Amino acid sequence: MRSYNSPDSAVKYLQPEQPVILYRPHALKRAVDVFLHGFKGDVMYAVKTNPDEHVLKDLWAHGVRRFDAASLHEVAMVRGLFPTAEIYFMHTVKSRKAIREAYYSYGVRHFSLDCAEELNKILAETDYADDLGLHVRLAIPNTYAELALTDKFGAAQSEAARLLADVRAVAAHAGVCFHVGSQCMHPDAYKMAIKLAKQVVKASGIRIDSFDVGGGFPSVYPGMTPPPMSDYFAAIHDATRDIVRQHGCRLLAEPGRALVAESGSVLVRVELRKGNFLYINDGTYGSLFDAGTPKWLYPCKLLNRKSTTDEQEGFSLYGPTCDTMDFMKGPFMLPADIKEGDYIEIGQLGAYGRTMATRFNGFAPATSAVIVKDAPLMSHHAPLAQPREVAYQAAIA
Repeated sequence: MRSYNSPDSAVKYLQPEQPVILYRPHALKRAVDVFLHGFKGDVMYAVKTNPDEHVLKDLWAHGVRRFDAASLHEVAMVRGLFPTAEIYFMHTVKSRKAIREAYYSYGVRHFSLDCAEELNKILAETDYADDLGLHVRLAIPNTYAELALTDKFGAAQSEAARLLADVRAVAAHAGVCFHVGSQCMHPDAYKMAIKLAKQVVKASGIRIDSFDVGGGFPSVYPGMTPPPMSDYFAAIHDATRDIVRQHGCRLLAEPGRALVAESGSVLVRVELRKGNFLYINDGTYGSLFDAGTPKWLYPCKLLNRKSTTDEQEGFSLYGPTCDTMDFMKGPFMLPADIKEGDYIEIGQLGAYGRTMATRFNGFAPATSAVIVKDAPLMSHHAPLAQPREVAYQAAIA
């Protein structure tokens, strides 16, 4: 992978026609260090967040040894790269073939479930194996999440204790897990979820081997500045101290966004300007789904030239497809004199930028990647660039 000192250098030498991924391995390492040194438990990376091979290899190089897979494809990919990795198949509903192949072909022993029907599938497709790790997913309120994940998965409190007891009867390793929602903005969400999970464990009357606080750990975006990650760790450690001590169980977490968001951004080009609307060569069918559907803001920076003005304006973006839904309302703050042919860096796209991309209308998503050595546009793992955040906060007020 080619390396450049900065995105400006990359633009100068590449002059790319297609969107390009800008990768900052130093930002990835910093985020991994925060979790491996700050979280008092086992960290498993949520592969769905960014499955690019260079990202997975760097995660492994920096000490991540456990992976949360959502599909058989992700299971196979991780096992192919890391034969000794511990893989957790944490999608709550899996096909029978996926369960069978994960167990027999790829050595997966840990599976999540939220109902008796899924438990029976897992047992049947593994021939009632005596070495299973089964994790009961609980339904938890997503009070502080920017993207709620409450409706699709999770056993209700009234059913979860019985299910957990059934799991304990057949599993070598029994655990509970939950998800507080994506981009969780307050540590109290974990306290609330842990309290409910402990009630389920107590009601079940059994001993558990692991307590998985799931994902939801946030990154920083314009208009979304969460508390320090250490506050999340402190809340989790305080709330789980008693159950970890009583059961002697392992504490688990499934970070995704918080590990990789800062490490990736996308280099795009302005193809046309109409007033405060910019038509760019990437969009909601590519790297910017979250900028269109949930209408998230992302930090932006003009790259290829020095602006003739200090004035910043809020722009909306259109992607390259013919679909009018390929629209990102913003405001995305950029110099007022931005024009056709300018290149823009859009930051914080190391999380979900690649995984949500399609080839709709024949437009290829950003696939080529280069390394850049400068700092991310925003960082949750270091002091924020205050002037930039203030500008965004004023724009969206």
